[in-house]
Amino acid sequence: MKHVEGRNVGNIVLYALSTCIWCRKTKELLDELNIDYHYVYVDLLDEDEKNKIKEEISKWNPDCSFPTLVKDNKFCITGYNPVEIKKRIK
Repeated sequence: MKHVEGRNVGNIVLYALSTCIWCRKTKELLDELNIDYHYVYVDLLDEDEKNKIKEEISKWNPDCSFPTLVKDNKFCITGYNPVEIKKRIK
């Protein structure tokens, strides 16, 4: 996981793909909002790490689609949804 420093609004984790435009837009939105978060590009992991992360994602998003954004291990937002992100991550 990589860390991006910013305003602390809780534990934010972004599961993304390095080639996904919607993942990139979600990351850019978090950056614009100056949010402190962690992210991982799942497609760049080795097979064992990838499987472990996919198990983690499937707890929140059974379809294992990207981007998946988890806040405080309480809820997640799937896909690029700027309205929901701005509403839930203040």
